[in-house]
Amino acid sequence: MTLSKTDAVLKRAMDVALASLGVAAAWPLLLGVAAAVRCQMGGPVMYRQVRIGLDAKPFRLWKFRTMTNQRSADGALLPDGERLTQLGRWLRETSLDELPQLLNVLAGDMSIVGPRPLLARYVPRYTPRQQLRHSVRPGVTGWAQINGRNTLDWNSRLELDVWYAEHASLGLDIRIILRTFLLVLRREAVVSGAGAEMDEFWGLAGPPAAGPRAFPVEENESIPS
Repeated sequence: MTLSKTDAVLKRAMDVALASLGVAAAWPLLLGVAAAVRCQMGGPVMYRQVRIGLDAKPFRLWKFRTMTNQRSADGALLPDGERLTQLGRWLRETSLDELPQLLNVLAGDMSIVGPRPLLARYVPRYTPRQQLRHSVRPGVTGWAQINGRNTLDWNSRLELDVWYAEHASLGLDIRIILRTFLLVLRREAVVSGAGAEMDEFWGLAGPPAAGPRAFPVEENESIPS
């Protein structure tokens, strides 16, 4: 379902207001987390990764770093689970690593509510129905996040994303925002390992034979043709 022009304007106004309020209220926390990351992992403090947004267009998503940049002898990044630090694990479990995405909201790349923006390499792996998740702006939180988060399998998560795209409304957004606050406070649906050991999305073809469950992602990953 497409939002009316009036609702689209109101949604954007709500995004800007909430993101601005969030940055203003959380700036001491942002500085504290930045200092902690800098002390433990060095620079840069922020991690900018290519993700896919509205109409399948790429943008740079901002996060606090949670992993080191350790590489193997051949120069390849080590698996996420080997690079995730203790501080990074805590940041992920508390969702504090996501706070810089409020800047993405202010820039118009993201909304407060929408499907989570995923990796560029997933684009050719989606079914036509799963591609519908790109018909709305991606969000800091979303319908899938309040209905199981990373405890869900990929097909369930993506179907919830499509359901949101088909039923998007301001009322639904407000419901998701309120539910998100409760989940964060209660630390519900947090997976063991803070998500570092999760399989990536392989689509209908499945993972490569004898290949790893997931590959590390470089900051400048491009969209596969």
